Order: sequence, then structure tokens, then C-alpha cells
Amino acid sequence: MSILGRFLGSVVKKGSIVINHPDGSTEKFGEPEAGFPDVVVRLADKGVMRQILLDPRLGAAETFMDGRLIVEQGDIMELIQLLRANRRWERGGRLSDPSAFKKAKNLIAGRLDRINGQSRSKANVAHHYDLSRDLYELFLDADMQYSCAYWTDPNNTLEQAQLDKKAHIAAKLDLKAGQRVLDIGCGWGGMALYLHQKFGVEVLGITLSEEQLKVAQERAEKEGVADKVKFELIDYRDLAEREAGQFDRIVSVGMFEHVGTPHFKTFFRCVANLMTDEGVMLLHTIGRMGKPGTTDAFTRKYIFPGGYIPALSETVEASEHFRLMATDIETLRLHYALTLREWYKRTVANQDKIIALYDERFFRLWTFYLAGATAAFESGSMCNYQIQFSRNRHTLPLTRDYIGETEKQLQG
Repeated sequence: MSILGRFLGSVVKKGSIVINHPDGSTEKFGEPEAGFPDVVVRLADKGVMRQILLDPRLGAAETFMDGRLIVEQGDIMELIQLLRANRRWERGGRLSDPSAFKKAKNLIAGRLDRINGQSRSKANVAHHYDLSRDLYELFLDADMQYSCAYWTDPNNTLEQAQLDKKAHIAAKLDLKAGQRVLDIGCGWGGMALYLHQKFGVEVLGITLSEEQLKVAQERAEKEGVADKVKFELIDYRDLAEREAGQFDRIVSVGMFEHVGTPHFKTFFRCVANLMTDEGVMLLHTIGRMGKPGTTDAFTRKYIFPGGYIPALSETVEASEHFRLMATDIETLRLHYALTLREWYKRTVANQDKIIALYDERFFRLWTFYLAGATAAFESGSMCNYQIQFSRNRHTLPLTRDYIGETEKQLQG
């Protein structure tokens, strides 16, 4: 049995995987079981196994991207699902601390890429978000919401789930007409435009992506609200120096993952200073269940350089230094998995168009990224947190009833 085979044999028990080696030999592991995929993989050359063993996630990704790890039955989504689902994060059993070596390795691996100074932050954002707008239009909803949707029903469309996400977040902000709202990491402007449309608030959206800024400004002009919904290319740290105490509400969706742990306290200090004394913030971020960890090598290299998925503990701890009260915390356990599966489905359906935009290697990279992320939310330690912060204990209603009531009004 090959070294890779010994590893797969120890992992794959439910569902099955067949490995066809370049010398014509075959290995099979696991047994078919309902709910688990059955896949067949071919290794094009001897170097594939060596590359995977040196760094399983990065090696598998790069050999798949290069067309040397070939999924002959099933697809990359099913292959990654099979491996993750056999070692679920919540699999139970006796728990123990990782070894000192693993702790040290993880610390070294993640530390450098978490340092997001202002110049590096812009470069890191451009790496991912300044890809062609045409790419994102092929797999996102029409409003181009590139973050976890909110599935009140798993059978809803992606469009409905993203609309429900905006309503869910808006309800937690407890908005009033005439308030001034800051959207940190505003994407293509959909959230800012929605908040103005539904509540009559003025919104400033800020981003470090030149491509997203251009689209957001175009949308505001087209809707005739550019005087009420403005967008700017600026770092939140610079804005905090310029507009301290100017915002009644702050929303940030899918941006905190790019802050980096050394800057968590800076982020929350800036947020607290940007708010009025009655200010409220809603932070929507990918989160890590359990303790702090590290970003895997594939994601660091190809997807989100400088990115880090925070644990709830380190997020809340960083906020506590600046008199920000965590007034509501919600854990979205499976919502991003449902979102990512829809993005993956639309990506695969547009394979030819994406290859025409870039090339086959990029298409395989993108499907590997979406498949790996899906498995992380279905079987790994990833989730989403929505954390509501307030600067004054008297600002928000006494109970949470207002959230559901506002959502019903928005969806009615």
C-alpha cells in the first residue's frame, strides 16, 4: 500500500475512493454509504503523490489545478466532501491538546500573513476583489452579494436568501430615517443601497478595491441616489481620523476576515471612535468554532493573502478594550455551506465562460476554492458570526423582538 493509501485508509470509512496510479495499479478505500460520495481519482505522474504528502491541502490544490490530479468519477466538490465528512469537526470522541510541534508550526505558518498594514491591506484586497467583474456576475446573485446568505428555507433561491440576509442585518441595526450609516468593506454597494432604499438613511461605503468602488458608484448614480449613498476608496483607519463620532450605525459584512489579528484592537478602536455615543454596529464575519487557529497554505497563497478567520473568543476580546458591548451574538452554522453550493453550481454551469475570461487552470483553482470552503462549513470548523455592538446600554430595545418584527415588515 502506498503512503497516500495508508493515509486514505485511515480516513475514508464511509463512502469510497479509488486511486488509479500512473503505473496502472489501483487502490480502493472505504465502503459506499448513503450520504457519502464515491469518487475515482487518477494520478497523472509519480510526483503528484509526493507533492500531496509534502503539504496535503496545497499539494492537492496545485496538482488539481495543473490537471495532474484528475477526478474521473464525481467532481472536486465530492472528493473534498468525502475527505472532510469522514473527519467532521464535531465527530466526538476523546479530546486532547495538539502537540507542541503542531502548535509551533501553526503559529509560524499564520503569523506573517496576518500582518495587514495599510499598504499591504490594499494589495491583499486587490488580489481577490479586483478580479474581473464579469467573473463575479457569473456566479453571484444579481445584487452581487459576495458573502454568506441567510436561508430562512433551504429551498429558497440564492436571490431570496441574499435579500433575506440584508433584511436580517438591517433589522439588527435598528435603523431610523435620517441616520448616518458607515458600511466598512462595502463590496459592490448592494447593502448600502438597500439600507438607504428601505430606511431613508444616508450611507458612506468604504472599500480598498478599485473595481468594487467603480461598480458601487455606477450603481448609486444609476439609481439617482449618489447624493445620499456615497462610496470612497479609503482605509477605515484613515476614516477614523477624519470622521470621528460621525456615524449612528456601522455595518461590516465579510471584511473583518481581512483585518489580521495584530490589528483587531485597532479595528475596534476605530469603530468605537467612528460611532456616535448612541452608536450601534453589526459585524458579520466568517468565524472559527473553537479556539483560534491558522489559515491554510492554499488560501494564503491563492485566495486571501493576509486573510485570517477569527475565533469568537479573540474577536470579542479585542472589542472589550473599547467599551463596546456585545449586545447580540448569532452563529450561522450552515448558511454559508448552502450559499457556497449555489456559487459552485453556477460556476460549473459557466465553465466555458470562465475559461474564456481566464484559463482552465484558473477555473480549476476557483472550483477547488469553492469546494474546499463548502466542506469547511459543512464538516469543518467554519461558521459565520453576526455580532451586534452598542456603545450605550439604553440605545437598543429591551428585548430582541424588534429584530423579527422588522424582518417581517421588510419581507412583507
